[in-house]
Amino acid sequence: MEKSKTLSTKKIVFTALMAALTVAGSALRITLPLDIAGTTSFHLGNIMCALSGILLGPWLGGLAAGLGSLLYDLTNPLYVSECWITFLTKGAYGLVTGLVIAAGKKEWGYGKAIAATIAGAVTYAALYLAKSFFWSGLLMQGLTPAAAGLTVVGKLPATIFNAAVAIIFAPILAIAIRSALEENRISLD
Repeated sequence: MEKSKTLSTKKIVFTALMAALTVAGSALRITLPLDIAGTTSFHLGNIMCALSGILLGPWLGGLAAGLGSLLYDLTNPLYVSECWITFLTKGAYGLVTGLVIAAGKKEWGYGKAIAATIAGAVTYAALYLAKSFFWSGLLMQGLTPAAAGLTVVGKLPATIFNAAVAIIFAPILAIAIRSALEENRISLD
């Protein structure tokens, strides 16, 4: 029997739930100003971006991560002008995480969830730091390449912290949520 290519109501609702949790996780933050340009933040949004990819797969996980992060940016005047970039970069976080989870025929477990979260975190960090250098630093702030590079260096601690927190907690939450869903005979497929 061929699988239907339509989205179930359950998947649509779960995607919206993950987007909402991404907004909430992004709102739980400590924002620090940087001397040269912009700000950096310690927050919990990356956990939800990775969790979206693990639980929903690449396309819906990427959509939930990107949309939730975009919606958070729309609530904060500091970030609203870059919400479209956030949609793309955080969407890539969920997408890459979901692609690693979906790779291979074997069902995912804790180890694969860690590997997927690492891949998503590295992808996002590279995109975010490149955006900070080129878009925020060179283009928007008109900084010299050296000054834009210093801005990126200033953002490294928060970027590494956010990635590490996601790598630690997203797989643990994914296993717990998957177990609870299976226990209640709820499938996201």
